[in-house]
Amino acid sequence: MVIARSVVLFVLAAVFEIGGAWLVWQGVREHRGWVWVGAGVVALGVYGFVATLQPDAHFGRILAAYGGVFVAGSIAWGMVADGYRPDRWDVTGALICLAGMAVIMYAPRGTQG
Repeated sequence: MVIARSVVLFVLAAVFEIGGAWLVWQGVREHRGWVWVGAGVVALGVYGFVATLQPDAHFGRILAAYGGVFVAGSIAWGMVADGYRPDRWDVTGALICLAGMAVIMYAPRGTQG
């Protein structure tokens, strides 16, 4: 149950961080305006809060592991939001990042952690 909660929180964090960055990108690069930029800034702030809800108490571990989620999530976001077509190397790299994330977060550890 703890792992399932953690995975859900990582996905939620990815939606807020990647979505927030995408909103800022749309506001600035695609000239959609400051409302989009502002919404992006708010979403990025929510991402920072969501990260604190992870059951693990180690900031460095959470953010390092989240990096793998961010890589895979960014590719998925690009596919859905922008029609990006990843090649096999994009997919392979994302899977490697997710495997690294799983090792960092969910490898069995003693009480010293």
